[in-house]
Amino acid sequence: MNWQNLSTEETLKKLKVDINHGLNNIQVSNRREKFGKNIIQDGVKFNFLQKFLNQFSDFMVITLLIASVVSFITSVVNKNNDYIDSIIILFIVICNAVIGVAQESKAHKAIDSLKKLSASKIKVRRNSRDIKILSDEIVPGDILLLESGDKICADARVLTSRNLKVEESIITGESDSVSKKETKIEEKTSVLESENMIFSGSFVTSGRSISVAVETGMNTQIGKIAGLINNSKTPQTPLQTKLAETGKILSIGTIIISLIVFILGIINKTSILEMFMLAISLAVAAIPEGLPAIITIALANGVKKMAKHNVIIRKLPAVETLGSATVICTDKTGTLTQNKMTVTEIYNFKNKLNLESDEAFKIINLANLCSNAKNLGNKFLGDPTECAMLFFENKDKNKNFKNSEDLKNKFTRIKEIPFNSEKKMMTTINYNQAQDEYLVVCKGAPEIILNLCDNYFYNNTQKLGEKLKQEIIKNYEFMASRALRVLAVAYKKQENYPQNNKNLIFLGLIGIIDPPRKEAKLSVQNCIKAGIKPVMITGDHVLTAKSIGKELGIFTNNSREITGKELDKLSQAELEKNIYLYSVFARVSPEHKVRIIKAFQARGEIVAMTGDGVNDAPALKASNIGCAMGKSGTDVAKSASDMILTDDNFSSIVEAAKQGRGIYKNIQKTIHFLISTNIGEIIAVLIAFLMNLPTPLLAIQLLWINLVTDSFPALALVIDPFDSEIIKNKPENLNKLKNEFMSGKRGYNMLIEGIFIGIICIIAFLLGRNLFDLDYNNPIIGRTMAFMTIGISQLAHAFNVRSEESIFKSGILGNAKLILATIMCTFLQVIVVFIEKLNILFRTDKLNLVQWLIVLSLSVLPTVVSEIEKKFSKNNIFIKNNLFRNAKNYVK
Repeated sequence: MNWQNLSTEETLKKLKVDINHGLNNIQVSNRREKFGKNIIQDGVKFNFLQKFLNQFSDFMVITLLIASVVSFITSVVNKNNDYIDSIIILFIVICNAVIGVAQESKAHKAIDSLKKLSASKIKVRRNSRDIKILSDEIVPGDILLLESGDKICADARVLTSRNLKVEESIITGESDSVSKKETKIEEKTSVLESENMIFSGSFVTSGRSISVAVETGMNTQIGKIAGLINNSKTPQTPLQTKLAETGKILSIGTIIISLIVFILGIINKTSILEMFMLAISLAVAAIPEGLPAIITIALANGVKKMAKHNVIIRKLPAVETLGSATVICTDKTGTLTQNKMTVTEIYNFKNKLNLESDEAFKIINLANLCSNAKNLGNKFLGDPTECAMLFFENKDKNKNFKNSEDLKNKFTRIKEIPFNSEKKMMTTINYNQAQDEYLVVCKGAPEIILNLCDNYFYNNTQKLGEKLKQEIIKNYEFMASRALRVLAVAYKKQENYPQNNKNLIFLGLIGIIDPPRKEAKLSVQNCIKAGIKPVMITGDHVLTAKSIGKELGIFTNNSREITGKELDKLSQAELEKNIYLYSVFARVSPEHKVRIIKAFQARGEIVAMTGDGVNDAPALKASNIGCAMGKSGTDVAKSASDMILTDDNFSSIVEAAKQGRGIYKNIQKTIHFLISTNIGEIIAVLIAFLMNLPTPLLAIQLLWINLVTDSFPALALVIDPFDSEIIKNKPENLNKLKNEFMSGKRGYNMLIEGIFIGIICIIAFLLGRNLFDLDYNNPIIGRTMAFMTIGISQLAHAFNVRSEESIFKSGILGNAKLILATIMCTFLQVIVVFIEKLNILFRTDKLNLVQWLIVLSLSVLPTVVSEIEKKFSKNNIFIKNNLFRNAKNYVK
């Protein structure tokens, strides 16, 4: 319903209510039954069991569960009561599920926070009486009696207004108070920009009003925001996307290989049970069971590091996501700016004044005589513009200036003509009884005030000519061009009661703005250097947004700005096509913010969103990573976010991005290590099958390698120290990175390294089986040597993946934890051979000196091959490029 386009009479008729009597009890009861309570409704909630079961939807996890079931069935059929493999696999999967549930975001906290916005009382008119009721009891048609300081608890149409001003940044993001009036709006204007509408969650900063509630609960603007939060799905993080893709590749590859092996086995008349066991071995070998837990630990370690830099991470994947961010959509008010209207410039008739000068303070003092702002000691109450001027004169108590309180004591206010949109000025008439004189003070739009001035004051009263007026107007236009809100101040003194505002004495211009944070400009520059595109999204006026954007470096000569009205004319496809053209979005609604984020995401960008208000909450949730402000942020914004900046400092985002990129780089190393070693295990099992040999590694041995000699080095790799210059490694578009862990040079290296590890494992197995085993069908020495070789070679391989540089150049002492993990894992690997009870569990046997020498010699070979590959990789690229050029020349 377009309530703003109805007159007050039409509105009351539509709602069937009388302004003087209000609703009666029967009407209230009927409407509450029809519209429900004035509360924000909950979205769909999942219980613990549902959340727990959701953790088993991952493709890699399903494959492991199937392997566990097959292992259990095989043990039952064979009647050997050997359930250790299936139990261990199941234990790993359950542990990962529990960790996942523990880290899952409680998204519905945002809705609970929205409810708190309505937990207040409000004065209404019912049954011809004025009473106070709880806000959740309001129904459409209730007559609301509002005055300065009241919280508005429903969307309402203004019926009467006496200098009503409302602060609604919680809805629109605009920091300044907005004047409201009862006049019907004829033209097509959005409800958020309508001067005759007020919204739930806003505050009355000055004046009084009688309004009628038109929308309650989920139909209010705040309710619609809650609906957006409920319906908005948080996108997967880049890490989750890449890991899911990697898991699918590994799992599908494992299933295909297992099926091929199974069919070949049946053709060779191998028993079905034996083929089942081989399939289990392949599944266990292919899937890095400990990877989810290792990544969780890596991210948790990142959380601790980021906490030291004033960043609280609410959702673990956010640690890495911010490091991958390519776009940061930031709110202006309170994020890039201080969210506090501040006097930044003062001019007299000609010159810009020093803000510490006597003349500047005299202009402010007189302006504060024409103001309703109040100093309550610890805060200022009133219109933000007037509060800015009052704060200016009170900011330094050591200054020996007379303030407006002295003037107010000397001149008693006897009349006020309030500001309105037609007159564009406020006037107070003040009387000095001691000297029997009247002081008229006016403040308002410069063009209005100047037309009433015949003189100006500079040391004494002087004639204000047309030429000087043009100088003042030039100064005013210069201030306005930089998005300052400019007020002119004028006065006159006379003995008789003033009959009009004519013949005023011009005193000066006051420029007020919500200024940028001091550190914001440098932070924006750092974002750009880091390959992150900063974008401003605000509910403020386009001129203000553009000016702040220019000052901070967000808006450049190649940038464009666009308003919410202009956005409404674009389809989502058009917005996606042209999204890179814009760096400033002004006068936007919560729905617009979500559209902008989705447009960037559709182009493959990884989007971070910063914000502090309720109006930012849907966008915070829809973005890849939502960053809420800790000090100024609302509970709604914090609950919808992935991370919170405790110092509200935009520069903290850059530091967090650096940490995120370092953590991601370490995760890359870890996955490289785990997948290459697991490929080695698959190759060893496959080669043995193709050569018609007994399996060289049993499922229990593979699990031990994956959980111990793989996992501990992997844990050390994910906390590997990283270079502070890593922030310069610019992120890439998400569309290009889905297969990043398994493609390109990295995928090629993993495959070659894995094949070589698998080959040396088979060599160790064949040497042990042929030279030392007495029973070819039960090659216990061969398996032990293969088990030791693949385990120790993987420990050595961990040092290879630390850096693309030679191990002799990067060194082996850079990560003390990796050295410790290697020593510990070597010890754990060796005791499996030396302790008799473990021999029984792992089907191993003790090795003699010669056997150990063979194992150690084979185990260092992958490091030698890796060093050769690193040394010649650049040359290979050079040779390939030359060959390519020569081939082209030959064709020509």
